[in-house]
Amino acid sequence: MVNDILRVVDIDKSFDENNVLKKINFSVERGEIHALIGENGAGKTTLMRIIGGIIPVDNGELYLNGEKVVFHNPIQAMHAGISIVHQELSLSPNLSVAQNIYLRREITNSFGFIKHNEMRNEAKKVFDKIGINIDPDRMVGQLSVGMRQIVEIAKAIALGPQIMIMDEPTSSLSENETRMLFELIRGLVKSGISIVYISHKISEIFDISDRISVLRDGHLIYTKKTSETNSNEVIQNMVGREITNLYPEKSSIVGETVLECKNLGRFGFFNNVSFILKKGEMLGFYGLVGSGRTEVAKALIGSDKLTSGEIFLTGKKVRFKTPRDAIKNGVCYLTEDRKVLGLFTTFSICKNLISANLDKFITKMGFLKNKVIKEESLALSEQMTIFSTNNELKVINLSGGNQQKVLLAKWICPNPKVLIVDEPTRGVDVGAKALIHNKLRELTNQGMAIIMITSELPECIGLSDRIAVFKDGQITAVLENSKVELKQNEVIRHAIK
Repeated sequence: MVNDILRVVDIDKSFDENNVLKKINFSVERGEIHALIGENGAGKTTLMRIIGGIIPVDNGELYLNGEKVVFHNPIQAMHAGISIVHQELSLSPNLSVAQNIYLRREITNSFGFIKHNEMRNEAKKVFDKIGINIDPDRMVGQLSVGMRQIVEIAKAIALGPQIMIMDEPTSSLSENETRMLFELIRGLVKSGISIVYISHKISEIFDISDRISVLRDGHLIYTKKTSETNSNEVIQNMVGREITNLYPEKSSIVGETVLECKNLGRFGFFNNVSFILKKGEMLGFYGLVGSGRTEVAKALIGSDKLTSGEIFLTGKKVRFKTPRDAIKNGVCYLTEDRKVLGLFTTFSICKNLISANLDKFITKMGFLKNKVIKEESLALSEQMTIFSTNNELKVINLSGGNQQKVLLAKWICPNPKVLIVDEPTRGVDVGAKALIHNKLRELTNQGMAIIMITSELPECIGLSDRIAVFKDGQITAVLENSKVELKQNEVIRHAIK
């Protein structure tokens, strides 16, 4: 008890009739990395939001350095030394990197004017500490999702906290960026900062943490020293069952070429990109953050403009002017950023599920086919095991994992010829990952052609039939992966050489 820097006692929290947390007792010791793990919807983020002063507790007590505290807002928690790196990015896209890092605590002179140069210099010091080169003057809206995640981490570090809560901090980072982050975390711990580390990546948990706690259905059911447990034990406590089929078998039947891209280029982003995609195949796009994978996908569907190259869909030359044009021709893209670009979070589950295929649900007179909409949305919810008793529930009220399932179901609805999925399991637990992996393979077995963009190399190798490796805006190799699985070193060699 004396060594606890943070302790929560008998915490309860409900939203309407949904009891999210039930008599939670949780502690963090000084200078430790305490991993918190659980399936989506288990209550992890809710517990952290209570500790961070974002939402009030219904019952229970919170102790910091042995003293009882009550936070009425996040500012009070920040002043007490608690900072949070959120899973869903909380940055303002219309402000610079430096302005975001010092938002609501701007550095000012005696007259109250903001000292922009000093803020810029202080922000640069934080990035130098992390070992990442980001221009403090750059607008956050111009950064990739991965770079925004790094800015979010830098913002938390700049607060000089005694406790840092990291909610899925590596979900958008490359392996190299993750290693650098881990080195930083270990340095922070040596300086006396305690870390609460939330992640669905089991290998990360065992690499970085000192203790592991498992939440399931709002109950804290398990806490052990990391050195005294193993991944199978943690997973079984987390999901209440054994996960044996995280990666399904590779495709057994690959058909004719559906999509062929020749010498695609977009000035300043990628050039001379050529590949083919066959019916019933899953083609993995792998590369470090900034290698051009997502940029190629967005240009292919008409979201960004191609400056050169040719696209052939089922043998016919095409050039999509807009994503809507691509959808009408049977090419759909599941974005890596479900919150900003993927979902209408203030709309219901039902409306989101049909939003990519509205023509199917509107009569010639312009009326909605409500009966068909209800039947289709319920069928999609059941397919993806979206845990909600009410399809009229707003998506914003779902856990991150269930939001990701809604996003995938939305793009299954139009039944495309080609489905591009960008980070399809970002920020979801191991159970939801297994479901999404099996669903993607089920779709290829039904004849759909899938391009999967992922920063997780085990996922890329475990799922893909072939892997196109990107580096500096070019494909450096296309590797066969259907019979004998590739070694990670072989893929990485092509990504960094």
